[in-house]
Amino acid sequence: MDLTPYIESLRRSLTAAAAPGGEDAARTAELLAEALDAGARLALMEALSEAAAEITAGLDQAGSSASVDLRVRGREVDLQVRGGETAEAAPPPAPPVDDDVARITLRLPESLKEDVEKAASSDGASVNAWLVRAINNAVHASRTSGQPAGAKYSQRITGYARA
Repeated sequence: MDLTPYIESLRRSLTAAAAPGGEDAARTAELLAEALDAGARLALMEALSEAAAEITAGLDQAGSSASVDLRVRGREVDLQVRGGETAEAAPPPAPPVDDDVARITLRLPESLKEDVEKAASSDGASVNAWLVRAINNAVHASRTSGQPAGAKYSQRITGYARA
């Protein structure tokens, strides 16, 4: 990011404000603008650095692992976003919302139940809503990959053998 246009805008504003004061005031404003160049540039860099830190903190609170970095090269400032989750090409469809709701009994080990409760709480969802979403994602992921839900490796074996 080139800060020069912002510094030039500040310089023009300062000289325009001094113009009604006459030629001496305008010249003084030009000299002050040149002297303020480094200070204004530093102030802008500090403001950008604080903004990057606030954005990174906001991303952390939102659960993202992304961060915003401010890099200074000479008189140039570069903002870069690093990390973060990659978006899925096509998120699984939301579970159908209708009046036909089936009830099932699910038996879980106590430790897994506690983990599910913690995960649901951190997502701001009920345990039921969290489980429905997790099951929906697992079912639809298996349909798009062509593998049974939970399968990590193909069950199919091809080839030939010689005795």
